[in-house]
Amino acid sequence: MTRTIRWGVLGCAGIAINAVIPAIQSSKFGRVTAIASRDLNKARQTAAAFQIPTAYGSYEELLADPNIDAIYNPLPNHLHVPLTRQALEHGKPVLCEKPIALSSQEAEELSAVEKRTGLPVAEAFMVRHHPQWKMARTLAMAGHLGEVRAIQAIFSYYLEDPNNVRNQASIGGGALLDVGCYAVNTARLLFGAEPVRAIAALERDPVFETDRLTSGLMEFPGGRQLVFTCATQLALTQKVTILGTRGRMELEIPFNAPPDAQTTIVIDSGEDLAGSGRQEIVIDAVDQYREQADAFAATILTGAPLVADLNDAIANMRALDALSRSTTTGRWEAP
Repeated sequence: MTRTIRWGVLGCAGIAINAVIPAIQSSKFGRVTAIASRDLNKARQTAAAFQIPTAYGSYEELLADPNIDAIYNPLPNHLHVPLTRQALEHGKPVLCEKPIALSSQEAEELSAVEKRTGLPVAEAFMVRHHPQWKMARTLAMAGHLGEVRAIQAIFSYYLEDPNNVRNQASIGGGALLDVGCYAVNTARLLFGAEPVRAIAALERDPVFETDRLTSGLMEFPGGRQLVFTCATQLALTQKVTILGTRGRMELEIPFNAPPDAQTTIVIDSGEDLAGSGRQEIVIDAVDQYREQADAFAATILTGAPLVADLNDAIANMRALDALSRSTTTGRWEAP
């Protein structure tokens, strides 16, 4: 591949500024050549900081730019589907931040547009591109832990800023959609299957009305289970434990793996609680956002299959929908 993908970025979200734009700018097959914000000054400031040639004061201007090959959409959750649809209508493939939508029904609306335009849409689960998750899946599928029957995951952080989109219920804020989605997505990856039923409990912030603490249980075929907790007002924690009949595996920094430091997978045969059967697999430093950008560029340039396509994104939303419904019905719900 010799051509460079010219990216346009919608908005100046923190994830874009702190992770994705720097990753694209250092990627093999892409550069950010335009950024748009409803605040033109903010767009110009961000453009100057990252040497982006063009800044727009509206999303529509960027989408209409014929010199843009692909769109990265990190806008608030309620704008994922509308702006992704508009981008496709303008002939531009889209890498859209997770969650792909506010519901599976909303996500399915994109399917018809994707098929009609013939353009790829991918949900930006960057973890799918990190070697530690590829290694974890390979080991799990190969029976290295025996029969994998349970996954436990925790993803939490503390955030009380009322202006942060994660604390705004009306536009899709809350723990389940923001970080619980990672537990569901990676469990589906490791089990290689879709859940058959789900149940969850949540506690809402009395002011924001978002779910600030949600714990869920999902059953997969064969009685396998995911148990997870996600939160927006608990101490910063990330942990995934994969339990098999002959051992366990732990990912020390499963979701926000640093781009400039090694990561470690710990495998323990369970011989005792002192760690006599402990082994470590060290993974070299990888920028998972850069890998994600280059993988999407490869799809555009060569037709390479997406690591996870829109159907995968819709399936993830169906599982999240079932968890959400169960918090209202108090019953197990099927995706």
